[in-house]
Amino acid sequence: MKASLQLKLGQNLTMTPQLQQAIRLLQLSSVELQMEIQQALETNMMLELEEDNENGDENPVTAEEFMRSVEDTDLQDAENIPEELPVDSRWDDIYDSSLNYSSFAGEKDTSFYEGQDIEEKSLHSHLLWQLNLTQTSEKDKAIAIALIDSLDDDGYLGCSLEDIAESVGEDLEIEMDEIEAVLHLIQSMDPPGVGARDLRECLLLQLSQIDANTPYLDKAKELVSRHLQVMAGKDFNQLMRRLKVSQEDLENIIGLIQTMSPRPGSGIQAATTEYIIPDVYVRKEKGVWRVELNTEAIPQLRINNRYANMIRRADNSADNTSLKSHLQEARWFIKSLQSRSETLLKVASTIVEKQRAFLEHGEEAMKPMVLHDIAESLDLHESTISRVTTRKYMHTPRGIYELKYFFSSQVSTEEGGSASSTAIRALIKKLINEESHKKPLSDSKIAQLLSSQGIRVARRTVAKYREVMAIPPSNERKRLI
Repeated sequence: MKASLQLKLGQNLTMTPQLQQAIRLLQLSSVELQMEIQQALETNMMLELEEDNENGDENPVTAEEFMRSVEDTDLQDAENIPEELPVDSRWDDIYDSSLNYSSFAGEKDTSFYEGQDIEEKSLHSHLLWQLNLTQTSEKDKAIAIALIDSLDDDGYLGCSLEDIAESVGEDLEIEMDEIEAVLHLIQSMDPPGVGARDLRECLLLQLSQIDANTPYLDKAKELVSRHLQVMAGKDFNQLMRRLKVSQEDLENIIGLIQTMSPRPGSGIQAATTEYIIPDVYVRKEKGVWRVELNTEAIPQLRINNRYANMIRRADNSADNTSLKSHLQEARWFIKSLQSRSETLLKVASTIVEKQRAFLEHGEEAMKPMVLHDIAESLDLHESTISRVTTRKYMHTPRGIYELKYFFSSQVSTEEGGSASSTAIRALIKKLINEESHKKPLSDSKIAQLLSSQGIRVARRTVAKYREVMAIPPSNERKRLI
């Protein structure tokens, strides 16, 4: 073989840095976008917020004045620094800088106080706090700590007392009666029912801590201690015979038991509240649905004219080249933000146009729609629609929904049309809410009712949708009240 030269023509897709940046910003959520903008403001001197200096001082401090003030302050403080410092002292003990950087911005920095972390409350710390307020011996305290460490998140004791004795008894001689006594101490603490070994004991502990004069209390204790399995099986006739009560009394007894918590520890767990910032607002004005972007979620940026005016065309120095590079990056970033907002607004407007029936009548009127439908309407690629609708939220008069919520598969109807799976789930939920509590609808019966409305759905499809909505089967939905 000998070497030769060949000329070939071809086409390939090249993603420029600007396009890569636009795609990356397009798939960010509003919170992530704010973090990205904040990082860009910190790294690019050419970017600034539009509201900067609008409500500030009339004579803002320039960069030259700021640096000059820093140098003057350093010189003044340097004259006051002693020649020798004590060995056991710190620099801050002798040298206290009077320079306040926040004063140049004309604002008070309160983020230090707002960002302080607070201790999260947990079941473990809540029980230890109560234990420290109780007068116990060192042995009993060690047993109590071992018991508290063995509780799960729901407040149940997850191991046997023999295991507790083995874990604590390596250094101490402990009898089973002592562990049982300390367990009773834990069970008397808040929340009621904590430290139970099963559901029966948990409910009995809670029933024992309410007022003794509560109506039907004795019968409720008898039902929980002896007939809990019968109650779980929804055999109410057998319960009435065993307890020797009427149907009305049984309803009151079960109602009292239902006021108890089967998971007492879940109410103590600390939960961090996560707030959703809507990207789009939808409102109806004069019979027309209007779509607007949430401008508060996207800070408005602009070019800093002070630094832009420092650029000299014929200067090729390192400083001038750096200014030019930052200016170009700032323009790309602002253009990418504008492109993101325009694409998001177009997609949201198209979704509102196609799902107008949902906004008017609710979930039962949801139309089947996939990503291809929006992509075809806007002449965009499906991947672009997927990026726009991921982790973006729309604020409507019916609530806040993720843009992905409006997309669903279709199910054929007897009339030859199609129905959205979201609408079918709404219909199933409506039928279950309207059913008789004493005789709930089975999945087959729900499928028949939907078929009578022109929607052909198999029984297994009804079961799948019901499980997705976390609705129990018919035998578990049966109740007296």
